[in-house]
Amino acid sequence: MTMTQERKSALIVEYATKNGDTGSPEVQVAVLSERINNLTEHFKTHVKDNHSRRGLLKLVSQRRQLLDYLARTDEGRYRSLIERLGIRR
Repeated sequence: MTMTQERKSALIVEYATKNGDTGSPEVQVAVLSERINNLTEHFKTHVKDNHSRRGLLKLVSQRRQLLDYLARTDEGRYRSLIERLGIRR
């Protein structure tokens, strides 16, 4: 259920806009999307885990805020990120 350090590092390298980049919206959204996908798989077997469901809703909200910011500031980066992650809107 948790993301390994190697997977997180791979996501950072894949979505970084420059060398050493860990705070750009692209990297943050990619890491949040990975955590959301892991929790979604968790809920397929643990249907009544409402405490984790609250955390999932917070993650989705945080990702939505970052995507809205990216859409406001740079539409091209937003579109390419949505396409790369497979998030539909």
